[in-house]
Amino acid sequence: MTRKLAGKIAVVTGGTTGIGLATAKTFAAEGAHVFITGRRKSELDAAVAAIGTHATGIQADSAKLDELDGLYETIKSRKGHIDVLFANAGGGSMLPLGAITEEQFDDTFDRNVKGVVFTVQKALPLLADGASVILMASTTSIKGTAAFSVYSATKAAVRNLARSWILDVKGRRIRINAVSPGPIRTPGLLGIAGTEAAAQQGLLDYFASQIPLGRVGEPEEVAKAVLFLASDDSSFVNGTELFVDGGLAQV
Repeated sequence: MTRKLAGKIAVVTGGTTGIGLATAKTFAAEGAHVFITGRRKSELDAAVAAIGTHATGIQADSAKLDELDGLYETIKSRKGHIDVLFANAGGGSMLPLGAITEEQFDDTFDRNVKGVVFTVQKALPLLADGASVILMASTTSIKGTAAFSVYSATKAAVRNLARSWILDVKGRRIRINAVSPGPIRTPGLLGIAGTEAAAQQGLLDYFASQIPLGRVGEPEEVAKAVLFLASDDSSFVNGTELFVDGGLAQV
C-alpha cells in the first residue's frame, strides 16, 4: 500500500516531545523525511533516535528569527524544498487577569504568534506549490479558560492567520489549516499538575469528566489528524480548524 507522504519533505517545529514527536513519527512512518526542531540538544537527539533514519534534528527556537534562518538554510542545502510544514512549537503559562506580567505576555506571544508567523513566512521560498501547512491552535481559540487568557488569545490569533494566509498564497495552491487539540496526555499538560502521580491523574480525571468521550486524548490521535491535513486526503480542505478534542469544545 502506498504511504501517504512517500518521498515528501516535512518539517515539524517543536518535534521533541508530545504531539510534535508523535506527528514526526507518523510522518516518517508514512514515507516522509522529517526535519524536527527543538531548543534542547539532548531532547532533540533522543527524539531523532526515536523517529529513526528518516529524521534530521536541528536545534532552533522558533521565536528567534536567526535560528529559523539557520533551519531553512540547512533544509535548502540538504533537500531543496518543503512539502509539509507543521508549525507546532509553542507553549504558555497560566496567570489570571490582575497577575499577568509583561514578561509572560511577551513570552507567550513570541512563542505562539511571532514564532508561527515567521516559521511560515521564512519557509515560503522553500514551500513547493501545492504544499500543506498546518498550524497548531487549540480549543482555547474558541473557549474561555480561567487564568489562561493570554495563551488563549494567541491561539485565536493563530486561527485567523490560517484564514487570512490562504488568500495571500492562493496563487501557489498552498493549503493552510489549523489543528485544535483538546486535553491531550502530553508532558506539557501533566506538567501543569506538577510531578506527583496522584495530582497528574487527578488532572486527567477532571478533564475526562468534561469531555463527551469520557477521556483525554493521546498524542498519536492528534498526529493522525495532522497527517490527514498534510496528505492528499485533505486536498480540498483549506483554511479550516480541525478540532481533536473528544467533543469538548463542541457542546
